[in-house]
Amino acid sequence: MIGKDKIFSLLQPIIKKSPADQTEAVLINGSGGVSRYANSTIHQNMFETNSKVYFRVALGKKIGVASCNSLVKESLNSALNKAMEIAKNQKENPLFTGLPKKQAYKKVKTYNKKTANFTPLQRAKEIKKIFDKAAKYNFDVAGALSTGDAEIAVLNSNGVACYQPTSSAGINIVVMSDTSSGYSDGLSRDVDDIDTEKLAEIAIQKCLDSKNPQGLEPGEYDVVLEPTAVAALLEWMDYIGFGAKSFQEGTSFLSGRIGQKIMDEKVTFYDDGNDDKSLAFPFDFEGVPKQKVNLIEKGIAKGVVYDSLTANQDHTQSTGHALTPDSSDRALALNLFLKNGDSNVKKMIESVERGILVTRFHYINGLLDTNNALLTGMTRDGTFYIENGKIKHGIKNLRFTESMLRAFSNVVQLSKERKLVGSWSTDVGCISTPAVLIKNFRFTGKTEF
Repeated sequence: MIGKDKIFSLLQPIIKKSPADQTEAVLINGSGGVSRYANSTIHQNMFETNSKVYFRVALGKKIGVASCNSLVKESLNSALNKAMEIAKNQKENPLFTGLPKKQAYKKVKTYNKKTANFTPLQRAKEIKKIFDKAAKYNFDVAGALSTGDAEIAVLNSNGVACYQPTSSAGINIVVMSDTSSGYSDGLSRDVDDIDTEKLAEIAIQKCLDSKNPQGLEPGEYDVVLEPTAVAALLEWMDYIGFGAKSFQEGTSFLSGRIGQKIMDEKVTFYDDGNDDKSLAFPFDFEGVPKQKVNLIEKGIAKGVVYDSLTANQDHTQSTGHALTPDSSDRALALNLFLKNGDSNVKKMIESVERGILVTRFHYINGLLDTNNALLTGMTRDGTFYIENGKIKHGIKNLRFTESMLRAFSNVVQLSKERKLVGSWSTDVGCISTPAVLIKNFRFTGKTEF
């Protein structure tokens, strides 16, 4: 960690001396380790430290952005000069009305010392717990355990000077037999919140229960989607629909639908970067305080998240969701929530006459028809057939092709418990979601595994 004082003392003089009309610096510094394992063996321990500084300058309404991975003053000044040259050769951006002003931010706890200092040996000891449990069944395991810290600072010539240290720990576990596999994962700012043994037991049980999977014909089935599966859908929904840019371009499934009922009334999506029940983070990459934004409330389309430029286009205010200065997506919901219900997975399964339990999805493509939030992808690592309220057996993986507008209009139950699942950057956000029971979910293809 560099620390707030050193970062400010390094960047503030450069901003002060900048010849641009307005200047912004965004610093992201991180250190992290990851232990990867496969075939029940740790095969890689990696540690990386990296610093990146973005400069965004304005010459009138001409904007230039450049970056460097060095904190040497000469390198920083060189990056600033490159941003100046880029700005000189740009067309004026009529949406630019100035960099954000200084504001107050909510205090949220985002840093845990133990997580930040977790060693390779400590990660290995946690992973060994997984190996030991899987060995009782002669199962192989694969996955990764990562721990680390980061610090993010945003400063500009209008007085913005914000800083936040973070930590994060994440694990994923895949347990494999000759004919089946099971999965579990965990995420937290505090490594002590991750119960490795419990997660291993979940993945092992899924692997046991899905041995010798049977084939199932594609069609419409009631589905119980566990939180990791739901989060994979929401990640794509965010990317194609919850940001202002896609909304303004008319490609979002919210475009032209604000105020309309587009999902079941049990469905509420919102973004809240100040909610410490998730991986909270109080400001965006422009130094604007994060606001809670209702995206879909009780099934009714409410709005999208903004950065400064997209907000100016719609004559509104930034909601504090700007991405890094080099991002073409402008704004995304990085702390996305699906409001919980009062059920649980057991009750959901018991209410299904004929359906499927999905542990997770992969290989999702959400660019098929973004106006209708049409996604396609595969089930993976624990897919089960439900009959008369009971799990009967594992099934071979299926491909789904489904509109999320249709799917979330068919929501029957949501669990009371929510889970954190990683998304985009775990330094500044994640997805918090319950399990969901959906009627008539469309599966369009099958596999032989």
